[in-house]
Amino acid sequence: MIKVLIVDDQELITASLAIVLGGEADIEIVGTAENGKVALELTKQRSPDVVLMDIHMPVMNGVDATAQIKSQFPSVKVMIVTTFEELGYVRDALAAGAEGYLLKAIHPKDLAAGIRLVHHGGTLITQEIAKQLITQWITPSEKVMEEKSNHDFGLTEREIEIIEELSMGLTNREIARKLYLTEGTVKNYISNIYSKLDVTGRHKAVFKAKEQGIIKP
Repeated sequence: MIKVLIVDDQELITASLAIVLGGEADIEIVGTAENGKVALELTKQRSPDVVLMDIHMPVMNGVDATAQIKSQFPSVKVMIVTTFEELGYVRDALAAGAEGYLLKAIHPKDLAAGIRLVHHGGTLITQEIAKQLITQWITPSEKVMEEKSNHDFGLTEREIEIIEELSMGLTNREIARKLYLTEGTVKNYISNIYSKLDVTGRHKAVFKAKEQGIIKP
């Protein structure tokens, strides 16, 4: 029996997945969680084999939750199941240790098959997302080429995104809410930005980023 934990802030989604997957003879739903923090607690309590994880959630997003679960419970498999297919989220999730990245539009039978595959050690990414990753790797877009030219300071795409938000005057809390990150995660990104740009404050970071062409003036 494969024990599955479902994590999504939309109750309709968790209830629907629980009903659909609960009908599979070899799958047992051991719980549902509305955010990553609750998911981490339930993982400790109920020892799921596979966690189905959404990305955008309050309190703790799916990427941060995945990283913590994989760090504390490396044998637990995490599958991202989301409506978002932006490559940035794909890379963040896979870097955090996720074994699968699927879209919620997937057919229930295919999702059940994916759970079995991941449970037995496989990795699963939808064909659409895989094509985008391969296309970007082989033929980088103009945006990616521009970003690469601006990576003399070693800034990641996420760090550049944070600088853009800083340039608009957003506070750490506002950035965290907008990008679905924890405030602590935003602070860590900003500390890394200061170190890489060799500056001591957000105003200096924004000024240098504009001066170097990392973000638009």
